[in-house]
Amino acid sequence: MRILISNDDGVFAPGLAALHAALADYAECRVIAPDQDKSGASSSLTLDRPLHPHTLPNGFISLNGTPTDCVHLGLNTLLEHPQDMVVSGINLGANLGDDVLYSGTVAAALEGRFLGKPSFAFSLASRQVDNLATAAHFVRLLVQAHEGLALPVRTVLNVNIPNLPLERIRGIQLTRLGHRARAAAPTRVVDPRGKAGYWIAAAGDAEDGGPGTDFHAVMQGFVSVTPLQLDRTFNDAFQSLGGWLEGLA
Repeated sequence: MRILISNDDGVFAPGLAALHAALADYAECRVIAPDQDKSGASSSLTLDRPLHPHTLPNGFISLNGTPTDCVHLGLNTLLEHPQDMVVSGINLGANLGDDVLYSGTVAAALEGRFLGKPSFAFSLASRQVDNLATAAHFVRLLVQAHEGLALPVRTVLNVNIPNLPLERIRGIQLTRLGHRARAAAPTRVVDPRGKAGYWIAAAGDAEDGGPGTDFHAVMQGFVSVTPLQLDRTFNDAFQSLGGWLEGLA
């Protein structure tokens, strides 16, 4: 078993080290991660400059690119052997609901969708590291159990772990994505030289966060597992759109 590990918090992030440690004695693990924090990079590829991998003393590969760059190069050129799975994380901060549209953590797993086995994105619902051991426990548990899982190809599992000690986790729930309310407006700032700039505001609160959603599961102390697919085609809209388009041709 060969696993390509990446993240969006950067190659020196404690969550990456914890994830690698959780899987190092289970599979042959290779780490390729951004050389700096790339949170919010989504599935972007770097197309305006070359990418330069650099191997660190611990064997991790640092790349001056995005999480998607890291996995793309790992699967297509940097690694000498084909990989069986991509595992991304452990992100410090939840990736719930609409967060998956922007998340570099989820994007790294999505880039592994071609492998024919489920790829995993793991996030701890906290910016603190106190309960990384809890998240690492579920990394090992879920990845090790993947062989008993029958999923369609190109499927990614988005896993969010509550910020709790292991003994307080209530279980694991299969969930759907919830939805957030619209975020607050960006915050305008002016530097000492009078130049204006803007900080993107924090994500909106849960608007659709009831039972069955990833928001609800994590808030109730459950690990949330949400299957994601890349195909965003809205098939239910075909009938109404078909009639609309016929009148335009």
